[in-house]
Amino acid sequence: MTDQQPLHTPRSLIVTFYGAYGRGSADRPAGRPVPIAALIRLLGAVGVDSPSVRSAVSRLKRRGLLVAEPAPDGAAGYGLSAAARQLLDDGDRRVYGRPTRDTGWLLAVFSVPEEERHKRHLLRSRLSRLGFGAAAPGVWIAPAHVHDETRHTLERLELASYVDLFRGCHLGFEPTVEAVGRWWDLSALARQHRAFLTAHEPVLHRWARRRALPPQDAYRDYLLALDSWRRLPYADPGLPAGLLPGDWPGVRSAKVFAGLHARLRDAGARFVEGIVAPPRTSL
Repeated sequence: MTDQQPLHTPRSLIVTFYGAYGRGSADRPAGRPVPIAALIRLLGAVGVDSPSVRSAVSRLKRRGLLVAEPAPDGAAGYGLSAAARQLLDDGDRRVYGRPTRDTGWLLAVFSVPEEERHKRHLLRSRLSRLGFGAAAPGVWIAPAHVHDETRHTLERLELASYVDLFRGCHLGFEPTVEAVGRWWDLSALARQHRAFLTAHEPVLHRWARRRALPPQDAYRDYLLALDSWRRLPYADPGLPAGLLPGDWPGVRSAKVFAGLHARLRDAGARFVEGIVAPPRTSL
């Protein structure tokens, strides 16, 4: 049985859109609040209908990730909240960067009172989404380079008071490469990488043969690839290469995404800007 790429949900695609094109400088149209009519057109280009866009925007507003702001022309629009910007800025280091892959580890040791066990569930869920593996009950482990993002996440969710963070080396009796196999499900991670390659490596090959870069086509393929890719650096937090199988597919999937990013991102931005701030016609 092979894992499939997760479905592209409207809410995920909107977050991906803002991460890719909604944080420009103040003098760039794509960095301003996006009119809802433009957002509907932009999500329509990747197959999301208008009611689904409006519903997803409402949910993101309730979660405090989007805020209502008038667009430059006075139309109703939406921009990122400060918390959402911090979340996306932290994510950039995972999604677009290359981890140092040093041998240091970050330990999160937590204790949550029984009467607040719902916070225990939230804490475990968030640590897992940050790429931590479970080393023991109440002890989670991740590569040391996720430290800053972990601090920001725990502080934002008001969970920091339940957690102590430590940085160190593994000095156990079991070889580290074997311990890593207990802390993370490497087979499942490999399947996720292979699913990404199956879906998006042929797209990169097609674009490599094309000279022209039609902005709408580039935008569509880039947004879908980014929406698939941005989950992977969290499931796979960038473990040291020496602790991974020799045929680890994560190396290839990272190169495929980097190729799509370099080839398509800027061409897609031209499509976005043409919709968010179309050129004015003179009378």
